Amino acid sequence: MVNQYIDAHIHLDRYEELDRNRIVKEMADHGVQGLISVSMDLASSMATRSLYLAHPGQVHPAYGYHPEQPPLAAAELEALTAWIRAHHSEMIAVGEVGLPYYSRLEAEADGRAFSYAPYTEMLEKFIQLAVELNKPIILHAVYEDADLACDLLEKHDLQRAHFHWFKGAADTIDRMIHNRYMISITPDVQYEEEIQQLVKQYPLELMMVETDGPWPFEGPFAGQMTHPHMLSEAVAKIAELKGISSEEAAQRLLYNTKSFYGV
Repeated sequence: MVNQYIDAHIHLDRYEELDRNRIVKEMADHGVQGLISVSMDLASSMATRSLYLAHPGQVHPAYGYHPEQPPLAAAELEALTAWIRAHHSEMIAVGEVGLPYYSRLEAEADGRAFSYAPYTEMLEKFIQLAVELNKPIILHAVYEDADLACDLLEKHDLQRAHFHWFKGAADTIDRMIHNRYMISITPDVQYEEEIQQLVKQYPLELMMVETDGPWPFEGPFAGQMTHPHMLSEAVAKIAELKGISSEEAAQRLLYNTKSFYGV
């Protein structure tokens, strides 16, 4: 029997149409039961919704605003949140949202001023929206940004939080485990020691797997289009690091994702 998976974080709308159609067509052949398709902004959310309508049961949509871009003006944020409210019954989560860690690093390297205030305010509004709509939230928040995100999650008592492609300090990891926040592991677990150490530390019952496609990977995946079939290799490495069979790992990760997202 082929192991079964759900891609817990993919930007399906960011693929070229031919590649997108190929992914959806080939999902079942690789044991992929579903795709949690996240969004970048309002236009992306609309595109993700169209993919969900075209492929119900396969594509599970999340609507939000990716933080590694200029913050939304008040009117733009209001338009996006109003649209999300109007379509909340079909969406699986608020996401992708979070804080701009990499943009801040680039600004600092270039000697440019960079304010976190508008991003923190925006994230807090998305957290409040997730609470209002009783939905999970999908977070882009790494290293010290994860602590800021945890502060806001705790402030608003939002427990259903999924930190995708997370990296962070040991005390942050302990805090997230204590709060029972979910993380998802990418195919780079095959070759990135930092991700391997995270897998060793984080409980399997709080873990999922993702591709973050179309983001490309290196190592054994160099030169390949990011495809959900890579999940099997991520799971195999997780199983190795946890000292269990790939079948046991796959079953637990699938259960985690289904339980967390209700799919």
